[in-house]
Amino acid sequence: MRQTVAVVIVNYNGGEMLDRCLSALAHQARVPDRVVLVDNNSDNFSADHAYSIYPGIELLAQDENLGFAAANNLAVDHLEGMDWIALLNPDAYPEPGWLEQLLDAAARYPDYALFGSHMLSADGVTMDGTGDVYHVSGAVWRRDYGKPAATSCTDDDEIFAPSAAAALVRRAAFIQAGGFAEDFFCYMEDIDLGFRLRLLGYRALHVASARVTHEGSGVVGEYSDFHVYHGHRNLVWVYIRDMPGHLLWLYLPQHLLYNLASVILFMLRGKAGTILRAKRDALVGLGKAWRQRREIQSAAVVSPAKLKSNMSRRILAPYLYRNE
Repeated sequence: MRQTVAVVIVNYNGGEMLDRCLSALAHQARVPDRVVLVDNNSDNFSADHAYSIYPGIELLAQDENLGFAAANNLAVDHLEGMDWIALLNPDAYPEPGWLEQLLDAAARYPDYALFGSHMLSADGVTMDGTGDVYHVSGAVWRRDYGKPAATSCTDDDEIFAPSAAAALVRRAAFIQAGGFAEDFFCYMEDIDLGFRLRLLGYRALHVASARVTHEGSGVVGEYSDFHVYHGHRNLVWVYIRDMPGHLLWLYLPQHLLYNLASVILFMLRGKAGTILRAKRDALVGLGKAWRQRREIQSAAVVSPAKLKSNMSRRILAPYLYRNE
């Protein structure tokens, strides 16, 4: 039976990047069954212009910026009946075979529910990543980031979670896990979803033939205040919500050390106010995160030992290596 797939794009001031994304999507070898664009009240968005590039697009225009997490949840709810959801950022430009390769991998690997793309940087020479690594300290990074594209991973292999910049997820699994955490607003929601799906017994795969070029923080900037604040606040919430069983306490010293190192680093970079506000607000939200933890962990079917085997554990990796 033919599997149905919908592509979801959440846009906020994507501008010309969105144009390029839609144009690339219009040239897919496997035409998506539906394409939904959620515009978060952009300053530079034209519905008529979007329709001219991709005539069949379904537009969900918002009166405010819902954030990445809530906007994606809105689109997935709108797509009832779809088997698969392909998440695509406006600054990610898929090659013609991208969607076809993701669906082919889904057919070949029925035990997996998440599939990540092979993401090249905009320079065409280096990698943007081949899947997300989760360290026991709570640190997260993209595998192969910055490496020469010619020497990056070329095989399909298991990853902790895919980047939501260009990924495929089984819709039923997404719904079962509760979708993206809307409290996060933006950043780290994909690693959080991947973590929760792993707790539910699902696995994630990097698909080497599913290729995209990704600008990487093309809209907000990699070290913008927005990025630093949300990324480092949400990092704490992921750890509290998702780290299973005794592993939470076992690796808590590493988690605290990593947070301290992050504060020092960004203070030295002139972002003291931003990083301190991020950690303050993370602490303010700990009570809610702990209540969410109870629900998340009560539904888990995978043992802490199994989860541990899927994480990076070298103690210096978040500070020195990041090359797993």
